[in-house]
Amino acid sequence: MISFILMTLFVVMSPGVDTALITKRTIAGGKKDGLMMAFGITTGSLGHTLAATLGLSALVLQSAVAFSILKWVGAIYLIYLGVQSLITRKSTDAVAETETHRHSKGSPFKEGFLSNLLNPKVAVFFITFLPQFVSSQENAMVELFVMGSFYAVLSILWFVFYVFCLTYIREWLMSATVQNYMEKLTGIVLIGFGIKLLFTQNES
Repeated sequence: MISFILMTLFVVMSPGVDTALITKRTIAGGKKDGLMMAFGITTGSLGHTLAATLGLSALVLQSAVAFSILKWVGAIYLIYLGVQSLITRKSTDAVAETETHRHSKGSPFKEGFLSNLLNPKVAVFFITFLPQFVSSQENAMVELFVMGSFYAVLSILWFVFYVFCLTYIREWLMSATVQNYMEKLTGIVLIGFGIKLLFTQNES
């Protein structure tokens, strides 16, 4: 259990798509948007937990067609989010309108939920990482569900802490120059993850 907790903390705190999305939304829309994004991502993780527990993830990964569809949809969504960041035009006068502009682009909860749920790499992670810590085949389903839920709890705790930390330095980050660079960097990162996801192979 200790090994599972340590490994889970390492995975949760490692920078990735989730961190990029939460950073982007918190800086642009404030603490509320960042927290909603975090809850959306965590809800997506719970969806993967249920899928892994019920064996749906393994079924998808065993189907080349299903895996390819999920991969392409997830990759295109990430690239879309990245392009959306890159084409956002910033100016000194526009910064004051950033929060309103962001809210018009959709729900941060929905954005976080879809980005996580449509990412087949998360499914791969859940069905390869969690089973390593199952101690009993008879109770495997229960243990997988408990571990997946625990992963979600650790995730939301870390994300909330991260959002609050970002909130403290948001005033500096909201300057036109810094925010413009952050938008472009986040866009490049998201597009990079999306392209990388396109080349993810189903090794089952």
